[in-house]
Amino acid sequence: MTAMRIKNLVINLALGAGGLVMLLPFAWMLSLSLKPENEIYTPDIAFLPREWDFANYVEAWTVGYAGTFVINGVIVTLGILVLQYLTIIPAAYVLARKNFRIRGLIMSTVLAVLLIPPQVTAIPVYMMLAEARLLDTYAALIIPFASSAFGIFLLRQSFRTVPQELIDAARMDGASEAYTLWFVVVPQVLPALAAFGIFSVVTHWNDFFWPLLVVTSIERATPPLGISIFASNEGGNEVGPMMATATLVVMPLVIAFLIARRRFVEGVTLSGLKG
Repeated sequence: MTAMRIKNLVINLALGAGGLVMLLPFAWMLSLSLKPENEIYTPDIAFLPREWDFANYVEAWTVGYAGTFVINGVIVTLGILVLQYLTIIPAAYVLARKNFRIRGLIMSTVLAVLLIPPQVTAIPVYMMLAEARLLDTYAALIIPFASSAFGIFLLRQSFRTVPQELIDAARMDGASEAYTLWFVVVPQVLPALAAFGIFSVVTHWNDFFWPLLVVTSIERATPPLGISIFASNEGGNEVGPMMATATLVVMPLVIAFLIARRRFVEGVTLSGLKG
């Protein structure tokens, strides 16, 4: 028993040390965002500011367009997530619960799409958006990601764990196929939906490559692109406002994860129980 306790203690200490190493850059970012300029350019290392200064956040929100970046990020990530839910839920349900001749072929195609880097299809998609005159719009940031092969695969695994008796009972009560899907089956896989939602929001909130291609104005810039533009405009000299902008960009993700963390863990754990 003593050996087991020592083993658990060592594991917990190792995990704690790893967590501290990962959190250290974020703690330093937050510290710099709250320091006046005269405290930033000093040889001393101090996490807590001697004088708490929120002027960096005011400058980031007004001069640095941090508010615009955050609002654009919310619009784009939520728009993508809603469209993805509307497309991947029916697709995953059909692949999980319906038997038809080419189901295996379609599933193999979905898995093959997972192996294709998004950069491969970037130029053709860009040209189509340019022909449709959709560049530098929210549509250009949202439409190319209206579905997700990873989401279809994840939800298919979860749909396969739903008892068939539950679906049969809904049909015996006269429920339509659509009602059965959205009001009977979907509530059973909410953890997987939450897990996919976190993956989707984090991925597209932090996406820099695609917005860099299709966005040309600061009014449509998403958070990572906006930070890059702000840093370029300021020449990298305004460290405090840049750290404040980065903090404002990171905070929505942290809050979203804290709200959905239990569902996220459940979804990642349970979605692989049945192949």
